[in-house]
Amino acid sequence: MGILNKLFGGSTEQREKKELPWISLSELQQLDFIEEKSTNKTQVIFKHSTRCGISSMVMNLFIDAYDYSENDIDLYYLDLISYRNISNKIAHKFQVIHESPQLLVIRNGIAVAHASHSQINDLNLQQFI
Repeated sequence: MGILNKLFGGSTEQREKKELPWISLSELQQLDFIEEKSTNKTQVIFKHSTRCGISSMVMNLFIDAYDYSENDIDLYYLDLISYRNISNKIAHKFQVIHESPQLLVIRNGIAVAHASHSQINDLNLQQFI
């Protein structure tokens, strides 16, 4: 049971929460900005379903493993439940079928990589910096 508590964050022990430089993705216009900015810097979008235990587990593992600075990557967080219309636009704009959870890597205006579920944590972001 201890491993499940660690993965899902339900442990009664104090767990140090690592803070990532998330940028909230909450407006459609941000997608054009992400596309433009990707010509100079890697843009990453993490699409998260706040109602899904698997999505929460994947996100916790991603946070624990994340080791990049704000100089390397702009890291966007999309709450799929609140902003499903933005997720739909992401799928169309970057030609990636919607999945949840999902991570997209945007460079030079296109999705150069994407992964969902457990494959998110297998994606080597370093190769896109």
